[in-house]
Amino acid sequence: MKKIFLILSLFFVLSSCEIDQESVSVVTLPVESVVIPTEFELGGTYPIIMRYYRPSSCHTPYGIYYEKDLNIRVCAVNNIVREGGNCNELNDYLVEETFDFTVTSTGNYIFKFWTGVDSEGNNTFLEYDIPVN
Repeated sequence: MKKIFLILSLFFVLSSCEIDQESVSVVTLPVESVVIPTEFELGGTYPIIMRYYRPSSCHTPYGIYYEKDLNIRVCAVNNIVREGGNCNELNDYLVEETFDFTVTSTGNYIFKFWTGVDSEGNNTFLEYDIPVN
């Protein structure tokens, strides 16, 4: 009970402080390349590596965009962007984001890694059809 009171007190003290906040937003960045197994085993857990270009020093990794529908997975990389800061443009700064995928069903998994938008405004993907043995 004392721990809960202490944590709540600390929360209220910190939230009442005025902090000069800069504007931030979350952006989804296109995936450049992927390292993914060619097959899965039921019940196995596998690291999946997505590589993407970090556009500026104001971009900070903010996890994975991950959407699932049956055995289809759509993935991309999220970044937080600080607005109005002293940002340096980064050229060819390749970054890796890794997540672990646990195989929970049989059949094939289809992974779609978002690579951006084409000239007609359609989303584009790197697609992988991975069988489960």
